[in-house]
Amino acid sequence: MELIQQTPDLSAYLAADEAIDHEHPRVREVVGRLAREAEDSYAYARLAFEFVRDTIPHSQDSGDPRVTWRASDVLERRTGICYAKAHALAALLRAEDIPTALCYQRFDVVHGLVAVRLDGAWHRQDPRGNKPGVNAQFSLDGERLAFAPDHAAGEADYPELYAAPHPAVLDVLKAATDRPHLWQTLPAAL
Repeated sequence: MELIQQTPDLSAYLAADEAIDHEHPRVREVVGRLAREAEDSYAYARLAFEFVRDTIPHSQDSGDPRVTWRASDVLERRTGICYAKAHALAALLRAEDIPTALCYQRFDVVHGLVAVRLDGAWHRQDPRGNKPGVNAQFSLDGERLAFAPDHAAGEADYPELYAAPHPAVLDVLKAATDRPHLWQTLPAAL
C-alpha cells in the first residue's frame, strides 16, 4: 500500500497541536530521559515506540475507565486507547524532529496508529500494546502491526497520513465521559 501525505509540507508532521502537545513539560521530561539512552534517531524512535507500547497500558486491556486524548495526559496518567497512545508516540517523536503522521485502519471500528519518516520513507508503527494474539514491533523492514485487515470482510488500511488527529477521532475522545461511553461512540469509518 502506498501511503499518502495529506499535507505535502513535511514540517506539518513535526508540528504541535492540542493533542500532540510536544512542548508540554511532561512530554519534554520523557523525551529527555529517552534521548539520553539513544545513540541516534533510529534508536530514539525505537525507544519511544517501546516506551509507549510497553509502559502505557491500553485502557481496554487494563480495564481503566479514564479517557485520555492529549499526549501529555496519556504520559501523565499512563493510560489510553490506540488513538491516545498514537498521539503520545507522535509527540515524543516530533519533539526530537522525527516527522510523524497519524494513520488509521478500519475493523469493527477505526483503529489508530502512526507512521514515522525515517530513511526517506514512511513506516507505519502500532504502539497499541501487546497481549496474547497481538505482537506489534517497531520495524523499518516491513510492517509488524498489531492487526492486519481482512479485506474480504470489509476491513481496510487507510493510506492517508494525517498531520493532526482526524476530527472524527478527536471529537469522540474529547466528548467521552469514560471508556464505556467512548466504546459506544467510536467511529466505524473515516
